[in-house]
Parts: sequence; structure tokens; C-alpha cells
Amino acid sequence: MATQTNKIGQKVAGQSGAFALGGDLSIKRLGFGAMRITGDGIWGEPKDHHEAIRVLRRTVELGINFIDTADAYGPEVSEQLIAEALYPYPKELVIATKGGLTRQGANQWAPVGRPEYLIQCVEMSLRRLKVERIDLWQLHRIDPKVPVEESLGAIRQLQQQGKIRHVGLSEVKPNEIDRARKTVEIVSVQNQFNIGDRKHDDTVNYCTEHKLGFIPWFPIAAGKLVRPGGPLEKAATKHGATISQLALAWLLHHSPVILPIPGTSTVKHLDENTAAAGVHLDEGEWKELEAAVAEASQTD
Repeated sequence: MATQTNKIGQKVAGQSGAFALGGDLSIKRLGFGAMRITGDGIWGEPKDHHEAIRVLRRTVELGINFIDTADAYGPEVSEQLIAEALYPYPKELVIATKGGLTRQGANQWAPVGRPEYLIQCVEMSLRRLKVERIDLWQLHRIDPKVPVEESLGAIRQLQQQGKIRHVGLSEVKPNEIDRARKTVEIVSVQNQFNIGDRKHDDTVNYCTEHKLGFIPWFPIAAGKLVRPGGPLEKAATKHGATISQLALAWLLHHSPVILPIPGTSTVKHLDENTAAAGVHLDEGEWKELEAAVAEASQTD
């Protein structure tokens, strides 16, 4: 049966377990994605600046010590808000950021992997976040116009200079990870993944085998899977959880290297998401849910 802890205000994130990112950074497995604290289309300032600051500070109160952002969120806005809300940072807080996607407007993204541009990305993120070293810097996308060896070669140099601690990738397949690892050590991968979208199962399996952190973005299933009467709602009601909580709990159960980073722009939703760390089903119940989701995904 499911068990759940909803004692909001206590450090409930600790119930998600821990993961050693890069082997030396201990983080709670349930983190926070700081994309949604920006404006519509991930463009510009948030509609409610005060609430965005409250969300970031509440994140730390709940025991979350892993925040994921990117220079493209806003652009620049998310990193600036993190520094405004949390600097000087708690000692245990790990901040990950990304570079390599340019912005031309709301919901518009274009990869640029030229070494000189990525160096600029890192230098500006250091300045905005007010840190001397980025805990985890991730290549937001591999630029098809630039050999990944050139892109990551520049990042390796910055790592050797002490400006980056660990390096990760985003939206990649196992063969691309293998290729990247020939240039620089890779400790994490960030791909779209949730209980209803498992096209990256092979990458999750690769990360599990090699003990790389797998950071699923868009961790909550969408569409018909979350409709009233759908398999997720039925299971969530049965186990006294919300659909979002159940979806996040499934990710935590699916592999010990999965590090969900649900994002939100409100404290209320943040509290709800974090309570997913206290949702537990037994193995049989998870298999039953997976089967129901798979069946629903194949039908209209």
C-alpha cells in the first residue's frame, strides 16, 4: 500500500533518498527545476516576482538541495532570481546550469555550440549566479553544426581552470554520451522522460549501468494519461496522492539514478510536488500502474 507524508514545512525532500552526483556531491534525489519561475514562453521576467523569490526560498526550506537552471531561461532571468533569493548560498546547495541554446523570443530555442560562445556562457553564468565555480554545467543541446569534441573541449579547459566542477549533457542517446565521454568526464544526462513518455528508456538504462545521474525534464505525464478517469487519476485517488505526486514517485522508484526536477511558479504547487517524496507503492502496485499506463497510451 502507499504511504505518504504531507507535513509541509518539514524537510520532506529527504525522503526521496540521496545521490552522489559525480561521486562527490551528495544531493537529495528530488530537486527543483527553475525554468517556470520566468515569464510565459520561458521569456522575460515572472508575472509575480515576489512569488518567484518565495518559491526559491521555500525550496531550501523543504530540504531540496539541488536546483537546475539554464542561461536560456528568461534568458538570464532564472539565474538572476536564484542569486537574488538565495545568495549567499547554503553550504549544501548544489546549483546546476546549462548553456548552448540561444533565444530569439518566447518558446524559441536554437543551439550554438561554438567553443567561444560556450566559454562566454560559462563566464556569464558564473557572474549571474555569483559563484567562482559551477557545480554542474550541462551542454543544453549538441549543436549539429559543431563537432561535440570542439564544444566539450572548451568546457574541459574551463573545468581544468576550476570554473566548472562537473559536466553533463542534455537530450542525448547512449552513443552520443559515449562519444562525449572521450573528451570530458560526464556525470549526468538531462532528457525528457516520464511515466507516459519513455522514449529514452535506453538512456535511463545506460545511466543506471554507469551510475550517471539522469535528470528527467517534463517529469509529469500529460495528455490523455492525466484526464479524469485515466489510469494516473485512478491510482492517485486509490493511494491518497495527486497525479503529479504519483508521477514523481514513479520516477524515484524507476531507477536509483533518476533525479526529478519538477518546476513551478507557486509555493502551493512546490509544496505539493515535494510531498511526492513520501509516496510509496509496493512493487506489484507499480507494475500494475505501468501496465495501465501502457494500455492507455495505445488507445485513443
